[in-house]
Amino acid sequence: MSSTSYDTSADTSTSVGPESVEAAAPARATTYSLPLKPVITIRPSKPWAPLKLRSLWAYRELLYFLIWRDIKVRYKQTLLGATWAVIQPLTMMLIFAYFFGLLARLPTEGVPSGLFYYAGMSLWTFFSGAALSGANSLIGNTNLITKVYFPRLIIPSAAVLAGVVDLVITSVLIFPLLAYYGLSVSWRLLLLVPISGLITMLALAMGILFSALNTKYRDVRYALPFLLQVWMFISPVIYPASMVPREWRWLFSLNPLAGIIGGYRASLFGQPIHWGALAYSILFTIMALSVAAYTFRRMEKSFAEVL
Repeated sequence: MSSTSYDTSADTSTSVGPESVEAAAPARATTYSLPLKPVITIRPSKPWAPLKLRSLWAYRELLYFLIWRDIKVRYKQTLLGATWAVIQPLTMMLIFAYFFGLLARLPTEGVPSGLFYYAGMSLWTFFSGAALSGANSLIGNTNLITKVYFPRLIIPSAAVLAGVVDLVITSVLIFPLLAYYGLSVSWRLLLLVPISGLITMLALAMGILFSALNTKYRDVRYALPFLLQVWMFISPVIYPASMVPREWRWLFSLNPLAGIIGGYRASLFGQPIHWGALAYSILFTIMALSVAAYTFRRMEKSFAEVL
């Protein structure tokens, strides 16, 4: 019987494909050359560092957007819209003209009582509203502050500047009132624009300062309305500066609103302007805005933690 032999030896040859060759190849060493100096250096900002106005200018479109957003939110779903900016000072004008003009007979320096009170209330309504909006702006934008980086100074600035629209509307109504009472128009009306800009800067200083303090001390949101109410009664809003006794006028002149409101009325009604009081108001406003801006920058690094 013939025996058949089979070659049972296993084929140990293995076909090597391209993938295996590439995998079997030794890994190439990759080296990266590091720069001698870091490209970006991140350091904590110094408390009294410059304000970096260039960065604020770079985010100017965000400032415009926030201003427009605040204006739309203020009058959204309202029947009268921007007319509310006129209703409040106009209503207070009628109330003051009746109680202080007819009943108490407070002097108005030869100006019709209704026009006198409207001029004071239009400025005060803007100032108090802008200061309150600026003080509460950071707390109202907590989600935006904690998620996105941008100069935080934009938020209270937008809240204050949004109120300028109300000031413009109330100021336009003054001209029909001047015609109604038969008062002549003089070149001093040109001073309304810089004086309005001055009270806007003062409101901006108050809004920036109290917005920074409000993030750490929540008592500010309760104390500020009370302080503004007291500030109104020590300012010539419903009475002329001439009513203050002569021995106390130096103390009364320390109030920056005394020069601003007095200059506003004088430019409207063609009266002599107290340039010394107005110059003091300008100096005080510049100093207050500088102190508020640097205080804000010093406290800015802790906003995300305390909000």
